[in-house]
Amino acid sequence: MRRHFILALTVIAVVAAAVATPAAAAGSFAQTQTQTQMQTHPPSQSQAQAQPQTAIQTQNDTPTCDYPIEVTDATGETITIDEAPASVVALQASDAQTMFEIGAADRLDGLPYSPATSELDRGDRTDVGDGWDVDHEQVIAAEPDLVLAANATNEDDIETLREEAGLTVYHFSEAESIDDVRQNVFRTGELVGECEGAQDTVDWMDDQLAVVDAALEDADRPLAYYAMPDGWTAGSNTFVHDVLTTAGLENVAEEAGIEGYRDINSETVVDEDPEWIIYPDDANDEPPIPDALQATTAAEQDNVVAVNANQLNQPAPHVVSAVVSIVEEIHPEAYEEASAELESSPAANESGTDGGDDADGGDSIPGFGVPAAIGAALVTLTALGARARRR
Repeated sequence: MRRHFILALTVIAVVAAAVATPAAAAGSFAQTQTQTQMQTHPPSQSQAQAQPQTAIQTQNDTPTCDYPIEVTDATGETITIDEAPASVVALQASDAQTMFEIGAADRLDGLPYSPATSELDRGDRTDVGDGWDVDHEQVIAAEPDLVLAANATNEDDIETLREEAGLTVYHFSEAESIDDVRQNVFRTGELVGECEGAQDTVDWMDDQLAVVDAALEDADRPLAYYAMPDGWTAGSNTFVHDVLTTAGLENVAEEAGIEGYRDINSETVVDEDPEWIIYPDDANDEPPIPDALQATTAAEQDNVVAVNANQLNQPAPHVVSAVVSIVEEIHPEAYEEASAELESSPAANESGTDGGDDADGGDSIPGFGVPAAIGAALVTLTALGARARRR
């Protein structure tokens, strides 16, 4: 955040001197899918407790692609990468999404074949599992230089690939916030030699959130319940909770003292009486909203928002798209006004769109780029101030 604040101040100074340097940020986005990776449905209590919680990886705000590099992952394993890997396997959908977004899809040789990756351009890449179970034989047969394993990956799978096959596997720490997702993007870029693409992707993420923050500056913060299958919800210390709060909502689960992903009693939700219900939209399932919640203000006023499950549940760049979707539903006029203000600024008119380096022809999403005029800088400063106040 400090980096972007300084950036905005710098832009004002540059414009005052009549020198503007627009830059475009873009990420290729294969539109998200109908069902997410393992995080789509809550793990069992034992699975939830088994996932590593300690963020051992250490990262700078901006990645540097200087090899060799030595990094420590969530398992405590220190791995050394001598040069940018020519072949990468992603064990989870979020790993694959990130590879596409930073422009490294040309080196992605394996990924899980599941609804969570069905709209990525999978081509003839190796099918390494379904997001739940890892096909060790297929991973090994792909002969990757590097295996990316989101935190949802079972540590037994990682141990097997390391000890029995001698593969280099990086296990990401659990993402508990959008900032953690940013850091995972940076780390992925560092690991695979796409630091510029990682920076562009994070800049795009932050541009989207700047519009959100400007839209929410004077908005109320209504109470919301996040409904997951089987009565589960997302409490504090989860990136889904951060999505909700970043979108201008208070989380019922946090009010009830829930941390992580846990089940919640319907009576507790009714007592809290949320004004909004948010749920991950999985085309294969009915909305996971218990009948008892019909007594809430949210249900009575039909304040129910379905959000693309893959955007909302995958700790990957398009988690910010979930934030935008929520704000557009709850504060449509404020978001439209903030978006129009930024789009009409000189920076938006002068900045082009870098289609990204997506060798697989994925759709590109325009980033607003680095603001190059006072108008855009003021929007950014306003947004950053709002975010700082909320934190």
